[in-house]
Amino acid sequence: MSSTPQIRTGATRDVDRSDAAYRAWLKEAVRKVQADANRSADTHLLRFPLPEAWGIDLYLKDESTHPTGSLKHRLARSLFLYGLCNGWIRPGRPVIEASSGSTAVSEAYFAKLIGVPFIAVMPRTTSAEKCRLIEFHGGQCHFVDDPRKVYEESARLAVEAGGHYMDQFTYAERATDWRGNNNIAESIFRQLESERYPEPAWIVATAGTGGTSATLARYVHYTQRDTRICVADPENSCFFEGWTTGDPDVTRDCGSRIEGIGRPRMEPSFVPGAIDRMMKVPDAASVAAVRALERVIGRKAGGSTGTGLWSALKIIAEMVAEGRQGSVVTLLCDPGDRYLDKYYSDRWLAGQGLDITPYTAAIDSLLETGVWPG
Repeated sequence: MSSTPQIRTGATRDVDRSDAAYRAWLKEAVRKVQADANRSADTHLLRFPLPEAWGIDLYLKDESTHPTGSLKHRLARSLFLYGLCNGWIRPGRPVIEASSGSTAVSEAYFAKLIGVPFIAVMPRTTSAEKCRLIEFHGGQCHFVDDPRKVYEESARLAVEAGGHYMDQFTYAERATDWRGNNNIAESIFRQLESERYPEPAWIVATAGTGGTSATLARYVHYTQRDTRICVADPENSCFFEGWTTGDPDVTRDCGSRIEGIGRPRMEPSFVPGAIDRMMKVPDAASVAAVRALERVIGRKAGGSTGTGLWSALKIIAEMVAEGRQGSVVTLLCDPGDRYLDKYYSDRWLAGQGLDITPYTAAIDSLLETGVWPG
């Protein structure tokens, strides 16, 4: 008896879902998003003046000059290209995003650019100016009282409306091309080429999704540089605790007062193993730093910029104490006019129980004497 298996033959099963009208819409949508990038010049690298004798240069990558005014413009562009090329974003169907505001402003811009509805799911405490900008770009604001509920509410709305939940907190680190393609890391190193310290000792970032720190760290490793990456984390955020303990399930029961950064859970886009150092920064220190920035260079910026600047200044104090020279880079994430009723309001500070006096004194001491108070 033969042991040769019997082979059954039959008709080939064939399902063709190609759609000429959709593909034409997709090509035009991708073209519009890429054209926006081509129209946009690179963002500035600003110098924060330090005493010449220190031999240390501090730079701020000014992401507030993007068309939508923040670092999140880069992320939103990447997320839209990622969603479009994956076939997730479809004509006439809404894009929904969980956000603390800045990403939603940028995503509303791109949604309008390609002609799809946009809904931002945000904490009710989001600044009024961010809400105005989202609506200016044609988006809709949907508020939740508990910041921890933005994820499930966004997913629910996407199912209900037949749309796409963008989910920046999952896809930020994979939507961005960290090897190059004019990402923020490549831009920083290109702009530093003619400086006296072209390879910074440290780049300081803050974490909302974790995507920016992942891009910076991966690019540094990929290009075989010695630059180290520090992530500054605000109060009421779990990234620092999750990183130091190695516990990915750590959570917080309230939201961050520093809009745009700090999360109540360890987000999937945060890549702990890629970064070198973390600092837990008091919210009062973040506000003191952002106000110091205005005094020194005449620019208002958001609270997340202050969180990163505080950590950068602390690193610089260490370098001065150890007699090391070099450069440090941090980010100017978004403009301060979005937060005039918060970080630039003494009334808001009092209501939050924040005293910035000792932190202001620490910054002044460093800039005047080179000494960071104990």
